[in-house]
Amino acid sequence: MPDKVKIGVYTCYCGGNISHTVQCEQVAKAMESQPDVVVSRTDMSLCSDAGQSQIEQDIRELGINRVVIGACAPSLHEATFRNAVMRAGLNPYLYHHVGLREQDSWVHSNDCNAATCKALLLMKAGIAKARLLQPLEPIRLEAEKQALVIGGGVAGLRAALDIARQGLRVVLVEKSPFIGGRMAQLETVFPTDETARDLLRGLIKKVVTHPDITIYTQAEVMGVTGYVGNYGIHVVQHSRGVTEENAEALMVTCTQEAPNEFNYGLSQRRIIYRPYPGCYPSLPAVDWENYNGEPISLNGGPPQALRDALTSIEVTVGAIVVATGFDPYEPRQGEYRYGESKEVITLPQLIRHLALSKGNNILEWNGHSVRDVAFIHCVGSREIEDVNEPQTDGQVNNYCSRVCCAATLHMAEELRQRFPALNIYDLYQDIRTYGRGHEEHYRGALEGGVRFVRYHGEERPQIISASAGDTHPVLIHVKDSLTYNEELEIPVDLVVLAVGMQPRQIDDLVNMLKVSRGSDRFLLEVHPKLRPVETAVNGVILAGTAQGPMNIQESISAAAASAAKVVSLLGRGKVELQPFVAAVDAQKCDGTGACIASCVYEGAIALQTFHENGREVKRAVVTPANCSGCGACVSVCPNRAIDVQGWTLSQYEAMVDAIATDIPNLTEA
Repeated sequence: MPDKVKIGVYTCYCGGNISHTVQCEQVAKAMESQPDVVVSRTDMSLCSDAGQSQIEQDIRELGINRVVIGACAPSLHEATFRNAVMRAGLNPYLYHHVGLREQDSWVHSNDCNAATCKALLLMKAGIAKARLLQPLEPIRLEAEKQALVIGGGVAGLRAALDIARQGLRVVLVEKSPFIGGRMAQLETVFPTDETARDLLRGLIKKVVTHPDITIYTQAEVMGVTGYVGNYGIHVVQHSRGVTEENAEALMVTCTQEAPNEFNYGLSQRRIIYRPYPGCYPSLPAVDWENYNGEPISLNGGPPQALRDALTSIEVTVGAIVVATGFDPYEPRQGEYRYGESKEVITLPQLIRHLALSKGNNILEWNGHSVRDVAFIHCVGSREIEDVNEPQTDGQVNNYCSRVCCAATLHMAEELRQRFPALNIYDLYQDIRTYGRGHEEHYRGALEGGVRFVRYHGEERPQIISASAGDTHPVLIHVKDSLTYNEELEIPVDLVVLAVGMQPRQIDDLVNMLKVSRGSDRFLLEVHPKLRPVETAVNGVILAGTAQGPMNIQESISAAAASAAKVVSLLGRGKVELQPFVAAVDAQKCDGTGACIASCVYEGAIALQTFHENGREVKRAVVTPANCSGCGACVSVCPNRAIDVQGWTLSQYEAMVDAIATDIPNLTEA
């Protein structure tokens, strides 16, 4: 015979966040009269050690076997109270959390009486549910102690190294032929002014020499199956097209060229190439996307076309780190006259141009010396609807890319140091040098004579070509809000667009992983503060700029957090998931399949055939690891044969009935 239900009810003041609006003592008094309630208490802070100790003591001494707590959001302290309940010897899922702060006191702060009445109803509903709670156990799964890292930029490399150092195996998949990502295209990094490639080379060396890290370059993830702890990954890898023996000869013999994406199209490169000296892998690779199939004759032999041999690779991993990086914003044709005037370039192009022209005492561009240069901030960032032209998906990039201000000021300082006679203009909306050491770049530029002009986003600078015979090829027309919207005409030799970051085109991967994007189209975390690197898909973790604009320091920090999350998940070789998943009542299920049609999670539920009493029957079977507990299947089942554990239809009905009854009289309470 089941034990008699004994409920302990606890109303938290939340340090005043609740009690300043809700009359907590009256709520607690009113709950004492509810059936099956053994004790009803208040506390200034139930999450404190003293508050938890009181709950544990009541469970032990009063025989409480159900707990209802009215407090802040469950996302903050639900785990805290579950652990307290469990320490007292009670199943942790015999506890229900009522959100009195976010759902009540904060939204009704101007009406204490209404807030208190609502609190009474919410607590009554919680008690009604608690009566029907049943002990549950976490879903425990064997976990493969191996992780997949998608992306070989600085974030992916850091995550892979940190994971491997904790004893887990790592498979790193990089789409391009070489690892290093965008950092390899930089010369120095702010705020330390260290050489980017030297820092990167040290990280790459540690990664490639670690025995537990396997790297696949020129490879893509083409399929994902399974669930957290046991993901099946299908990878397809292109061949490099050359060998150690013939690589150098082929690089000389094959003369076909393509735009050099490493230099942002400023130069051409051979189809068989290395992006820069000291890259990894050192073996050149064929650019299969641009190779035209022209036969090549090597050492006097018969001409032969290069062939790409695809290799299929199957791996099993417990977790996936998405570190696919970003793309610099590419201005549209004609945006600030980009693509129309050769004197309008992007900041990444200028960085590469300076790297290619080291040692020059005069800055030259397009065959002429540069005396005056202007930077324009927020190109492709902080765009405004009805002012900026939408992107191809119909949206404007209304987010701040965060890195551009400091990068632009860092470049202005570098130009001032290398070319002291250069006149530099900085056209900005707002200077956002938020990071440690970044404000110094602003001060350095200001003290170095950089001239700042502030424009409004609704009135962007206009770029026009100067007339023949003018001293400068380009004129900028802009209203300067620092001088009460004075209209300025600035003649310059070069315009540099400080372009922002935009998300990579990884739609196929997003669909495979079932992860979500934010309104800015970057990959979305569960919660920016409480779960900053986790996605809504168990075992899929974010790292670096795949998640949003970040500088290198922030990418490294995010990668370290991602690695820590993977290690905590897989380190024991097992994973535990919450038991709030769908469960099928085999006696009621007649295999209609409506639940399967309603489910949006691949592999969460399927029809299986069983043999009973000499006949075949079909029933729905849930794979708990793939189920999110969303309840879509519950709503469509005609037989009420499926329910979500911990949130059953009976529990919902009991909560609604409790809310629909009369409110206890506050004056009597």
